[in-house]
Amino acid sequence: MTNFIFNLCNITILLFWGLIIFLPKFHFTLKIIKFPWVPIIIGVFYSYFIILSGALGDFDFTSLEGILELFKKATPESAAAGWLHYLAFDFWVGCWIVRHSQKKELNHGIIVLPLLGTLMLGPVGLILYGMIFLFNNLKK
Repeated sequence: MTNFIFNLCNITILLFWGLIIFLPKFHFTLKIIKFPWVPIIIGVFYSYFIILSGALGDFDFTSLEGILELFKKATPESAAAGWLHYLAFDFWVGCWIVRHSQKKELNHGIIVLPLLGTLMLGPVGLILYGMIFLFNNLKK
């Protein structure tokens, strides 16, 4: 079941990313970016994996050593939970980028690279979007 849910989330999120990258003004896409439905659904599966993995135990999240210990004790369920954590929040950031850029009337073509950066490298895409937004505001 772990592999099935993991693969389902992993493949499905790519479809939603495709919508926000290639069809940002499509009626269905606008509904997706307006409220974090997709991250909430992924969050349900994330919670399921967290419960199965027992990752709610006594772990030290305050030090690098504690995080390394957590990784050493990883299970397929905890690794899936970690990945879904990235999927949910990176997608939420991607939706925010699209919403913000539409509100600021930026050309969607210039935010495709930050969206791809967010999909692949999370914060790097956000940095790229921030640079584009700042540069665009300096031109005004």
